[in-house]
Amino acid sequence: METIPYLDLQAQCAALRSEVLTALGEICESTSFAQGSATSDFEAKFAAYCGVDHCVSLNSGTSALHLALRCLDVGPGDEVVTVSMTFIATAWAISYVGTTPVFVDIDPVRRTLNPDNLEAAITSRTKAIIPVHLYGMPAEMDRINAIAEQHGVPVIEDAAQAHGARYQGRRVGQFGQIACFSFYPSKNLGAYGEGGALITNDASIAHRARSLRDHAQSQKYLHDEIGYNYRMDSFQGAVLSIKLKHLDEWNTARIDCARLYTELLKDSSYKLPAHVSDSECVWHCYVIETPERDRVRSALQDVGIQSAVHYPVPIHLQKAYAHLDYRSGDLPVTEALCEHCLSLPIYPELSKEKMSRVASVLLDLQNR
Repeated sequence: METIPYLDLQAQCAALRSEVLTALGEICESTSFAQGSATSDFEAKFAAYCGVDHCVSLNSGTSALHLALRCLDVGPGDEVVTVSMTFIATAWAISYVGTTPVFVDIDPVRRTLNPDNLEAAITSRTKAIIPVHLYGMPAEMDRINAIAEQHGVPVIEDAAQAHGARYQGRRVGQFGQIACFSFYPSKNLGAYGEGGALITNDASIAHRARSLRDHAQSQKYLHDEIGYNYRMDSFQGAVLSIKLKHLDEWNTARIDCARLYTELLKDSSYKLPAHVSDSECVWHCYVIETPERDRVRSALQDVGIQSAVHYPVPIHLQKAYAHLDYRSGDLPVTEALCEHCLSLPIYPELSKEKMSRVASVLLDLQNR
């Protein structure tokens, strides 16, 4: 029986192989391997795509979040409000600057930061809010921004899973003072290695981020503050420029996949992800919920269908953050999603026949 992979990067790579190899060959000829013209070209294209003035390319999405907080001068003694239902890099960046993460629960429909829980989490020590556009679904940015503005707190969008997603007609990345993206290979826009970007309309933030990524050099070998080696290599910039031309087409294919899954599973007992009218989710993940998640996942694997879990343990209950003294039950919606979530295969090249097979197995399992 043919295996259905959770993600098929080989199919995407095969379609772009010739163009990518030509671009990489040109970089080898130029020997401009780090933060060269290929990365600056990508920066200009991605900024235009996102509808912002500045893009600072970096070596990872984690670095983007770290520099975003540095550029806002967030540091020891401060607090940053975010969600626990996210990849742990969101919290790492907060810890890197010596700041305390304050976790709030998510909305059960969008699965993103619940504005109803936000205001109570803000204190005099709150120096930033980081909503996460989880699984490609934009957070409820109008309400989040209204609360943030009322308290004078800047917003950083974690858009690592939401390349091209729209909220109320505008692409994510336009709602916060800064937005951060990951280009990890599995993302909707993925590099052939590590990569990330920070985008903003603030020229001073972009200038400082460019300095910090390159050892905080004001001039060559002159360093005005502590900096980092967070540069993007030119190969990744070239690959991302090629892929960016296809992103909207790929996102449309993911949207079609999500609609088909929802139609095929609409009468099932599984809790399906919402299609929210004010947002265009780009379906980085299609996540169903079932209290029998582990049994279902094992049964899928037995018939050659791969799946994933994003994420099995929320950040507030991770050992690394035990010192914050969160307990089970503190964030009930988050904890329930972590216990029940199952990510089904979804990618632009996934055929309707394979999706129908996935759905058929799922429907059969619920009756056992």
